Amino acid sequence: MINRSSFPEIAEAFSLTAEKYDRFGEDHPNLTRMRQKVYAHAFRYLQPGAHILELNSGSGTDAVYLARNGFRVHATDIAPGMLERLREKVDRFQLSDRVSVQDCSFMSLDQVRGGPFDAVFSDLGGLNCTSDLRPVTHSLPGLLRPGGIAIWVLMPPICLWELATALTGNVRFAFRRLARGGTRAHLEGKYFKVYYFTPRQAIASFGPGFSPLAVEGLSVFAPPAEIKDLPKRHHRLYSALCWLDDRLASHPPFRGWGDFFIATLRYVP
Repeated sequence: MINRSSFPEIAEAFSLTAEKYDRFGEDHPNLTRMRQKVYAHAFRYLQPGAHILELNSGSGTDAVYLARNGFRVHATDIAPGMLERLREKVDRFQLSDRVSVQDCSFMSLDQVRGGPFDAVFSDLGGLNCTSDLRPVTHSLPGLLRPGGIAIWVLMPPICLWELATALTGNVRFAFRRLARGGTRAHLEGKYFKVYYFTPRQAIASFGPGFSPLAVEGLSVFAPPAEIKDLPKRHHRLYSALCWLDDRLASHPPFRGWGDFFIATLRYVP
């Protein structure tokens, strides 16, 4: 059962952290690399000029990047602080003809304006705030054109970097993703649940109208998004870990591990 009553807490938490979120992403080569891996994956399947519905768009980093690379984006989120920063970026980069913005939850996709779309995109775990992906996926046939794609970046239960922290005695953090019934998270003093999905669970939530195209692990051996300084302090080690990622992250079992994984499916009605 989905606890929608937690969504106001989530919206407030991410509103309060919107400025910090953007600031944390500055001069962060590891997070930049992760986003570039997502974009490279997405560009293999997106047609030039595609019209994209973005879920959990946050402060607009992805929407702006996609728009500046020739796509049209309808960006949705429920955090007022994030939406404010998104709109500021659209104005700053003069992208109002390529990016539209709507205050809308991924649980209320029947309210989305501007469809049908060529793709539905969600980056860096926004959809991990629900315990059940099916209410989201079951809305997609009404939003996607036949042949359209879904590109979702989700957090899996297995993250090697987090599991390794058990060696330092931080057992609760190391195994938090494996907790039944989700993990209690907090941000800016607000508490909410986060849930983790295997690629198999994510793909199964789409049902028979969707055909899997690719699954790719994201930061399996390279550090997770929270680690900012390792690329600068230990450049050779970081380069070696990225080399491993580039060669193994799209192969089983590694593609289902990592800080995140990317799952792409095609809508075949």
